[in-house]
Amino acid sequence: MQFQFANQGLAWSDAYFLAEGLLNTVRLAAAATLVGTLGGIVLGWLRTVSMTVRIATAPFVDIIRSVPMIIQLILANSFLSILGFGASPFWFGTVALGAWMSAVTAEVVRASLLSVPVQYRKSARSLGMNGYQELLYISLPLAFRTGLAPWIGLVLSLIKDSALAGVVGYIEYMRSTQILITRTHETWLLLMGAGLFYFLICYPVSRYSRHLERKVRV
Repeated sequence: MQFQFANQGLAWSDAYFLAEGLLNTVRLAAAATLVGTLGGIVLGWLRTVSMTVRIATAPFVDIIRSVPMIIQLILANSFLSILGFGASPFWFGTVALGAWMSAVTAEVVRASLLSVPVQYRKSARSLGMNGYQELLYISLPLAFRTGLAPWIGLVLSLIKDSALAGVVGYIEYMRSTQILITRTHETWLLLMGAGLFYFLICYPVSRYSRHLERKVRV
């Protein structure tokens, strides 16, 4: 026996479908954030120490930051399909969103490292620290304070942009909502539920980031 909400056309089983989409969104956002942040830290640091790397990676960073994510997803998916490379929608979405996160995080890291006063670096070297010790104990902690807030903003953008992964066949929360809207025509109810979900994910992250900012300033 199938139970339905009165006058809504929504079955109880649809809750499981939405829950699966919710978990898929969290999985995709977490994986892309991890991949993109680690890649962005390395890329951003290399772009501060090597002019060759900065010039070589400039097209990648500029294109990724300038072209809308949905266009990148569609073109990359079409290009890989033509070449015959198969990948699950989850891994494709992780790579695509991770590449965007890497590019924008790299610029945050580069700007944060360059914001460290030169006098601090010179003082560290005069105390006998080598380049890696100065980076680890002086530049990185100071750059972390500067770059934390912008990085949190990027994470929030990535969580919301994960909804675009539906164009390559990944059934995340927004895509599952669209499927139910098509079947039930309960547009307002489902969209309000989707908006509430993203709010409940993003708002705690934003609040916690403010807590971290206060702690690192002490």
